[in-house]
Amino acid sequence: MRKNFGAKPLLYPQPVFILAAYDASGTPNAMNAAWGGITEENEVTLCISAEHKTMRNILERKAFTVSMGTVEQMVACDYVGVVSGNETPDKVTRAGWHTEKSAFVDAPLICELPMAVECRLKSYDEDSCRLVGEVVNVCADESVLNDKGRVDPAKLRPIVFDAMNHAYLSPGEKVGDAFRDGLTLR
Repeated sequence: MRKNFGAKPLLYPQPVFILAAYDASGTPNAMNAAWGGITEENEVTLCISAEHKTMRNILERKAFTVSMGTVEQMVACDYVGVVSGNETPDKVTRAGWHTEKSAFVDAPLICELPMAVECRLKSYDEDSCRLVGEVVNVCADESVLNDKGRVDPAKLRPIVFDAMNHAYLSPGEKVGDAFRDGLTLR
């Protein structure tokens, strides 16, 4: 028997995305967001309400980065989600993070988060809170790459959000090979 929870934003897994953007003076701001994902080959879509400082910065600068939250940075990732940039303009520094400017878009990369998607603003609908970014580049620190030059999830150690239990989880175990294991059912 199934238990019904009603209409809620529950889907597993929900990635922990850290959005970062500069304000008009070049100060970086960042926020934690879980409602989003890849929506086209070169597009990300996230649900971000207009009152967030980061969202206002994105609209002003027309660019942003999306980094993956990690086990090592979980506390800082949570911090930028519970503290508003409207009240704490130096929250990136208080989180213990350092930034460098992306070479591809007018937005900061967070040095302590080793993987990021660099985006240009494609569209934003304030009524639905739907932010769409054009993926311009994906970058990853060499420390999280495998011997083939690809991102190794075991080295990246991304975290996911468990909305029902208000927890962060660390996925880890490989359970199969995509685009191959299902072929056994042919």
